[in-house]
Amino acid sequence: EMRVSVAARKLWCIRKQLIVLLVPLLFLPLLFTLPEKEGKCLYVVLLMAIFWCTEALPLAVTAMLPVCLFPTLGILPSKKVCIQYFLETNFLFLSGLLMASCIEEWGLHRRIALKVLSVVGLQPAKLILGMMLTSSFLSMWLSNTATTAMMLPIANAILESLFGDLESLKEKCTSPSDPEHDLIKGPSTVKLCSLPSVATEKQILSEERRTDEVEPSDPRTSEEIRSEAQYQVNVWKGFLICIPYSASIGGTATLTGTAPNLILIGQLKTYFPNCELINFGSWFAFAFPLMFIFLLAGWVWIAFLYGGLSPRLCFKKNERAKAEARAKALIVEEYRKLGRINFAEGSISFFFILFAVLLFTRDPKFFTGWSVFFKKGYVSDAVTGVIIASILFFFPSQRPSLSWWFDSRASNTPYVPLLSWRKAQESVPWNIILLLGGGFAMAKGCEESGLAVWIGGHLQPLAEVPPAAAVMLITGFVACFTEFASNTATIIIFLPVIAELAIRVSVNPLYFMIPATIGCSYAFMLPVSTPPNSIAFASGHLMVKDMVKTGLVMNVLGILCVSLAINTWGVAMFNLTDNPDWAQTIKTTNVPAMHTPLQVLNGTL
Repeated sequence: EMRVSVAARKLWCIRKQLIVLLVPLLFLPLLFTLPEKEGKCLYVVLLMAIFWCTEALPLAVTAMLPVCLFPTLGILPSKKVCIQYFLETNFLFLSGLLMASCIEEWGLHRRIALKVLSVVGLQPAKLILGMMLTSSFLSMWLSNTATTAMMLPIANAILESLFGDLESLKEKCTSPSDPEHDLIKGPSTVKLCSLPSVATEKQILSEERRTDEVEPSDPRTSEEIRSEAQYQVNVWKGFLICIPYSASIGGTATLTGTAPNLILIGQLKTYFPNCELINFGSWFAFAFPLMFIFLLAGWVWIAFLYGGLSPRLCFKKNERAKAEARAKALIVEEYRKLGRINFAEGSISFFFILFAVLLFTRDPKFFTGWSVFFKKGYVSDAVTGVIIASILFFFPSQRPSLSWWFDSRASNTPYVPLLSWRKAQESVPWNIILLLGGGFAMAKGCEESGLAVWIGGHLQPLAEVPPAAAVMLITGFVACFTEFASNTATIIIFLPVIAELAIRVSVNPLYFMIPATIGCSYAFMLPVSTPPNSIAFASGHLMVKDMVKTGLVMNVLGILCVSLAINTWGVAMFNLTDNPDWAQTIKTTNVPAMHTPLQVLNGTL
């Protein structure tokens, strides 16, 4: 038995190397049993899918496999593969990341967060709503991970002002004789300081929280104290869990908010080059109302589950008033420390608003955009984004002064721009840009090899499912799959299949592709599902069962909200009841004549 366990541990240590060596051998039969090009492309796609899901190789390294495998297997020439790694979509993503770097550099995101929290009020339900609104708004422009890392210490400092120290609350929740004592107390040994950047901010926030006043003796019974402490710990969990969830939801509202949205754009350009319905403006007009509805539904569920909507008071009225006054004072003091908005913050606010407005109004589809002033088809969202991002590298962070020219004693040091290339290199996740490129290369391979059409031929039984039900099934499946794989890898793997399925059943491809893209950002059930979930879990105050219990209902709510959106204003915005010409042209060129498309009643949409 001991030998078996030792061997198992050894195998576990080298599991990634074994996967890299054995999986390619395991799938070799595909090269000889399927049609030549389709079989070779499926071989590469399955290799990449398994390497992405198991992270046997770093995600970015797996994304580069098409560069070596597609040419050597005769699927695509090298010049066609490599060009996929920096399409215009990557430039739009890069410009969004540079804007986010600049916002973080000058602390504008912190000012926005503290301002919103000072406005919403300090009752638990209102504060949870404030946290969720702030996190989702910031996540539309910053990365989900950066938003979560910034908001968690702010939440912890406010909660400590309201309820006191979490460790002492947990002590009050149970007596030493309680059999659950160790269970409740156990996770608390992992403190937030396991995340250095988060802990530092938390220390800054809470350094002046304590007061010297002597607390009066508590007249409540031990059972009342225990009950209220349990309630407060529960509310605390609600705060911790709402931040990563709202960051994931907020990222879906803008094209640059999360990578899967850009994967959709890139793959649409590959499969349906004549489809020009989706751009920054039209996506925002569709996805922002969906995000807001889901956010409110999620808030009601989280506030209900964790006591935020409970009519009971956390503690006596006068104590509650004191605690709320302390928390309010903390927020006001932290905002006061930021001082007045300086020239750099004002400048980045202006460029941030200009960035959003120009992207939104370029060609929003429901009114004439400013792109009509240029040659048709020449100016894209990427052009807009790069223009604004480039300005950040030379626009001064200090107010220019005429007197400097005439003051011989003034310092002659060069001015500091809003964003330096050193900061950009440090903060831009270049691995994600490679991951996007790998997705576009995979899509190109699936199209050129005929694999997408081949898979579509085997999806014929799904044609019997009504499209409205198929949307829910697709969204649900993708949301479940993304719990175990990165959302970018998930959408790269499934989007070609979903596009081909839509063509096979004579449904507008966007009707399936948009819900799938949004659904793969709805990873709420496990700590490993997304980096924001991992950061919240690393605080040590959440258990896996808390995330599973909350996330399961969040997933259901998300699927229902997506179905509502795509079947109401989505149908009207993108004309989803029609099978459009841009999809028909692909169908007639790629699908063999023997496969006549099944007629599906558009009325069911």
